[in-house]
Amino acid sequence: KWRRYRPLEPRCEHMHLKHRHQQWLVRINPRPQTQHISQGRAVLATNSAGYIEGASTDGFFVHETRMLSRYLHLIDGKPPLKIACSPVEQHSWLGYYGVTPPGLQWPKDTGSGAMEPVSEETIELRVSRTVGFGLHEDIDITDFTQTPSAFDFAIELDADFADQAEIDERQQKGKLQRQWKRAGSAWELVFDYRASHRYWHQGNWGKGQLHRKLTVRIENAGSKPSYEDGRIHFPIKLKPGEPWHVCIKMIPEIEGKKLPVLYGCHDFFAADTELDRRRHIFLNEATHFRTKESETLSSVVIQALRQAKNDLAALRLYDLDADKRDWTMAAGLPIYVALFGRDTLTASWQSALISPAMMRGTLPELVKWQGREVNDWRDEQPGRMLHEAHTGPLATLGYNPRTRYYGATTTSSFFPVVAAELWHWTGDKSLVKPLIAPALRALRWKDEYADLRGDGFSYYKTRSRQGNKNQAWKDSGDAIVYEDGREVETPIATCEEQAYVYVSKMHMAELLLFMGEIGQARKLFHEASDLKERFNEKFWMQKEQYFVLGLDSRGRPIRSIASNPGHCLAAGIVDQDHVLPTARRLTAEELFTGWGVRTLSSQHPAFDPYSYHRGAVWPVEQGSFALGFVRYGLHRELEQLARAVFESTTLFDFRRLPECFSGHQRDRQHPFPALYPKTNWPQAWSASALFTVIQSMLGIYPIAALNVLLLDPHLPDWLPEITLEQLHVGKAEVSLRFYREKDKTHFQVLDKRGKLRVLRQPSPWSLTATFGERFRDAIESLAA
Repeated sequence: KWRRYRPLEPRCEHMHLKHRHQQWLVRINPRPQTQHISQGRAVLATNSAGYIEGASTDGFFVHETRMLSRYLHLIDGKPPLKIACSPVEQHSWLGYYGVTPPGLQWPKDTGSGAMEPVSEETIELRVSRTVGFGLHEDIDITDFTQTPSAFDFAIELDADFADQAEIDERQQKGKLQRQWKRAGSAWELVFDYRASHRYWHQGNWGKGQLHRKLTVRIENAGSKPSYEDGRIHFPIKLKPGEPWHVCIKMIPEIEGKKLPVLYGCHDFFAADTELDRRRHIFLNEATHFRTKESETLSSVVIQALRQAKNDLAALRLYDLDADKRDWTMAAGLPIYVALFGRDTLTASWQSALISPAMMRGTLPELVKWQGREVNDWRDEQPGRMLHEAHTGPLATLGYNPRTRYYGATTTSSFFPVVAAELWHWTGDKSLVKPLIAPALRALRWKDEYADLRGDGFSYYKTRSRQGNKNQAWKDSGDAIVYEDGREVETPIATCEEQAYVYVSKMHMAELLLFMGEIGQARKLFHEASDLKERFNEKFWMQKEQYFVLGLDSRGRPIRSIASNPGHCLAAGIVDQDHVLPTARRLTAEELFTGWGVRTLSSQHPAFDPYSYHRGAVWPVEQGSFALGFVRYGLHRELEQLARAVFESTTLFDFRRLPECFSGHQRDRQHPFPALYPKTNWPQAWSASALFTVIQSMLGIYPIAALNVLLLDPHLPDWLPEITLEQLHVGKAEVSLRFYREKDKTHFQVLDKRGKLRVLRQPSPWSLTATFGERFRDAIESLAA
């Protein structure tokens, strides 16, 4: 038999090697439609939305008795939209739901994110559950809109006291009574069930008695409840930002013995009940298992990076391939399967660490679409770079201008930056030279068409009747708001758009210098330097120690605290005196959630954690912020942000980050965030952001034209080692191992093919590196 099957071995080994880097999307769930939380003899089984609906096997079971057979939340008679629901521990559960304010008149969004009113004008219903012997439920409703709201909130519930074995066919026949009553400051709905049964089985006879109750106790209600036709009703009136709360306690009673609820409000991480203490005695005293990686996030980081690489490949638009190696991608699934200018540029340069192939494919493709004429319907002008190109029926038939639409100001600034980045990684003049003229045309468009007020700053304003109102990085219609919450009318000059113009001119000056165009390089350098000086004078808020969000149509500052200044750090336009205050504000609790930086301060009156650009966390931004922190040598802030980013990947299947997720604070009440309801997943620039974070932590800066690779690695204790294989810099290929010993990170060149000098040097903009440190690092690198 051994001889018979032995010839199969080489083929099996071949198949193993062939697929060893395959990252599958397989996740097997034995109960995909049911969520369970439990402790002891108490089990809550709900559908995936967290509810118990009729004609199902779900319910709240205690001692194998279904105490609750129906349980739903309703707002004005309708269930809320499920956004994110998950167990926290085996005995706890959290659910986020969204509701559109009753009577809201919502202008349909045709641009960014295909937004819906439930994300931009959100009434949040948050449900927190903990199972002890009984069940405790917190219901928190918050109005994240800027207008008052009034509605009826109801809990629809019933009980049948069925045995687990008789869900499909009832055998017992008992009497169920329901009683609604006042109980001091609380209210109670009591389900009281009694049954008896005379039995005779093979000489065993008698009369069985059953008396079981469930008391649904309403405590700390924000409004007076009433009970009618199987529903507990609460009339609710909320002011903007106002919360509403109620505690629901499910108290079982088994043959006269009441079972305590044990947990209180939002006790996700409580460990002081008798059940917790007993459980932890066992867990602490039982055998422990540990590996080096189990004490770190190393495996999480590697899995997330591999998935991100696979996601970029999965989004490839093959019909736009430049050749078999150079390509571009769609922005995301399911609604962004099209060519997007700024998305593809961002994903391409953020992914340069793994390959320049996407930059080589994206830049020439976008040149083909560069604006040639003035066409107001398409928001097109000569030199302007493409925003999006769709191939669907409505665009193709001319119902909208999106077969070729230019309504983004960011793409034109990004194009020169990415062209210079391609130069940094490849050093290939023949590859980059054809991109210089289109890049200069894009910058000329910024100077001639975007300076709408004649003050030397870059503004945007749509000329199309079907165009995007906002055309900067945050391009949803309600993204830009004054400090009192009012929407800002265009034209608008956001702070990060000035930063993009600055960095694009600086990068092009460097590139032109290498190409021998000294006069043009000098001109762009001086224009950038002048812009930096004027920007720091006009956009800085001395009192807030932070940059304004932007300037309005009259040149007045928009004083909202938002994430946008983080991009200014990344671009290097921030004066050194303003760097530390900006970084500290960016990582303070009003902006930093613990999972990343949110788009708008949680203290802002227009803050909505679900909103596309007024509260959500975008992974793509975190990549830019990481670059900003390392640019100035802010390694503590970089480590804080990087850890948050990689820990956030653990919340999602496959370690795949979505387009964006909600800006809830990471605390006891929010052990995980919710989602933006229509989030794309996978998303190209969410995947690419992970590579920028790693590049920042390792301080990787290529200068391929000089055959030089600069490194300044700072690994944290949660990532003590990482190896990069097949890193391409120009025509060279290098494999590097980075490892942490004590408090310093070292690197080792494992393999090198081609001409390349690897040097340890901090960022030229570092606020922490001294001349002595730079000199020592250079000598050590040359000696090695």
